[in-house]
Amino acid sequence: MTMKVRIVFMVMLLIGAFYFTFFYTEEKQAADGSSLLELNETPAEVASAHTVTVILERVYLDGEVSEEIVQETIWSMEDFWAAYEDWQLMDMTEDQIVFQKQMDDISPLLKTNGYFGISDNGVLSIFNGKPGQAEIIQSFFQIDVEKLESKRHDDLVKGIPIKSKQEYEEVLEQYKPYSVPK
Repeated sequence: MTMKVRIVFMVMLLIGAFYFTFFYTEEKQAADGSSLLELNETPAEVASAHTVTVILERVYLDGEVSEEIVQETIWSMEDFWAAYEDWQLMDMTEDQIVFQKQMDDISPLLKTNGYFGISDNGVLSIFNGKPGQAEIIQSFFQIDVEKLESKRHDDLVKGIPIKSKQEYEEVLEQYKPYSVPK
């Protein structure tokens, strides 16, 4: 009887070895949840980062649009959208995202080099530099030069520097009564 038990035991071992050699695969291990690789993976290794070009457009009260381009690596979409929650999505492709924000201020260009002045044809305008020797950035309305006081006219010819949003709005309000009705 001992010999029979040994033979049965040997046959069982051979059948087991045959099964594991030809039929048991790694896919079955993974399905069984016994994969050592699965147990060692961390969420950071599973998630893949995606790099995109983010274009940030700032639109200022004076009409100037500044553009900032940054490369952003997105690890979590939730964190990415939270970072830009104050921005309006304008366009999105796989590799590029364009956001826009309305700024409640005048542009840095205007603060450093902007002047109110009057163009040759009598239009209240903003110049990139002193009027007469610089390009017009923005035009507003035709001014009735006949009604304009000589001091105000001289100020416009020389140029009125713009250093803040408040000054920008004050000058527009000061000269609005002198506009020519359409």
